[in-house]
Amino acid sequence: MTADIIIDGNRHFNTDEKTKLKQLINEGMAVTSEIETLQSGLRDTVKAIGEELSIKPSVINKAIRTAYKAEYTQTRSDFELLESILEATGKTI
Repeated sequence: MTADIIIDGNRHFNTDEKTKLKQLINEGMAVTSEIETLQSGLRDTVKAIGEELSIKPSVINKAIRTAYKAEYTQTRSDFELLESILEATGKTI
C-alpha cells in the first residue's frame, strides 16, 4: 500500500489508482443507468396494471417491496397494531 500524496489539500493518485477509479466510475455509471431504465419500466408497468385492475400503484409497489424483502409477517403485524390503535381511539370510520 502506498502512502497518500496530498498537495494543497488535494489527494493525488498514481496511474494504477487512476485506472481503477476510472473503471469503477464508468461501471458505476453504466449500472446506475441500467437501474434507472429498469425502474422506469417497472413504474410504467405498475401504473398500467394498476389502472387495469383499479389498484393504486402505491399498493402494488408496497406488495412488490414486501415480497422482495420477505416481510409479509412483519407487515401484517404492523397493520394489525395500526388497526388496534385506530379501533382503540375510535378512528376506524
